[in-house]
Amino acid sequence: MVRTITLYGDPVLRRKCSPIDSVTDDIRQLADDMIETMRDAEGVGLAAPQVGVSLQLAVVDVSVEDESVTRVELDGKPVTLAAVSPLVFLNPELELTSERELRVEGCLSIPDVRAPVSRPASVIMRYTDLDGQPHTLAADGLLARAIQHETDHLNGILFLDRLTTAAKMSARRQLKRAMAEW
Repeated sequence: MVRTITLYGDPVLRRKCSPIDSVTDDIRQLADDMIETMRDAEGVGLAAPQVGVSLQLAVVDVSVEDESVTRVELDGKPVTLAAVSPLVFLNPELELTSERELRVEGCLSIPDVRAPVSRPASVIMRYTDLDGQPHTLAADGLLARAIQHETDHLNGILFLDRLTTAAKMSARRQLKRAMAEW
């Protein structure tokens, strides 16, 4: 089921989400709905607060832009991007590299606003899957960026918070125009 995407200004987007203690049928259904919602909106990631649910659950599928991803390892073994797509992760913990890259980001909760964000180029994520099993995923490229973006959502952080002062000024103008259209 396609859910309504929560837009900028809703307080749920600024809350630190609660961890998921056990995987239930409701959690699995939420994940399925989020994947369907993300695809319907033509996004590459979606976090639970973006559909109004304050839980540490996110989905990512960057397979449409797979040329940017050169490294994907699951539990220490190289895998294809297709093998982990769509990625559903609960209770993520990130280890970030110090090497950073600047790329333009957008957000389904802040439509029509895009800005350059500096983020670590690769990530190691410890998370739980929908079977309640722990995993470690290492990735770079758009997959690493999307994981960081969605994990930020789970901590009440928006990509706008990560902008330089100059980029924030430009984004504010875009945001003002976009909000007038919403």
